[in-house]
Amino acid sequence: MHLECYARTDPGPIREHNEDAFLVDQEYGVFIVADGMGGHAAGEVASSMAVEIVRDLLVDQEDPEETRLVREVEPVDPADILRERLRYAMNQASILIRRESELRPETRGMGTTVVVLVVEGEQAHFAHVGDSRAYLFRDGRLVRLTRDHTVVQQEIDAGRLTPELARLVPHKHILTQSVGFHGPVEPDTTTRMIQSGDVFILCSDGLTDPLDDEAILEVVHAMPVDMLADALAEAALEAGGEDNVTVVTVAASD
Repeated sequence: MHLECYARTDPGPIREHNEDAFLVDQEYGVFIVADGMGGHAAGEVASSMAVEIVRDLLVDQEDPEETRLVREVEPVDPADILRERLRYAMNQASILIRRESELRPETRGMGTTVVVLVVEGEQAHFAHVGDSRAYLFRDGRLVRLTRDHTVVQQEIDAGRLTPELARLVPHKHILTQSVGFHGPVEPDTTTRMIQSGDVFILCSDGLTDPLDDEAILEVVHAMPVDMLADALAEAALEAGGEDNVTVVTVAASD
């Protein structure tokens, strides 16, 4: 598959620091968005560390022992091994970020969301922790590929909140998992087959807070792929978004 990739990040109108970080590594097919949290710019530290650590573990290092154990199961599915590497990378990032926060008091309590896309051949592999999201635009439809790790999402799953009301509650940003702050993590992972014409979107909640999925779909329908990341970020800011906003788009073609 040929990949066409774009990214846009913006600190937004209020915050002094951009605590989002992202990676577009087209050569190795690795794409990451991280949204940091923590006072005194510690969120910047956490998100940047997460992106660097996850990328390095996926690209530059041999399979860790955890993924070798997967190889001992027959039959071996390469997708299982890749997903295990993603889980391992997320947890290593969490351990190292937490260790850094203990060494540097000014970063105490820092953490970050992370959403990762790895493209191998005709497969797209995803992993995420937190409320940064991945979407797939295919055949005119927008499908959310990730489920937020938030208290509000738990309320939705339990039937105590509707998705519409969930967007209005004041505690919607309380995370049940984050890389670094929460210690060991359990990333959600999945693999999808890629079709020519697919567009994948990774984003921080600076996009999804001001724009619901329908509003995002309107922008995706209206914009060519080379302008989509910019257009989505601008739409979020024009809709009153106050947070940092980061968007990575990856379009696949034969």
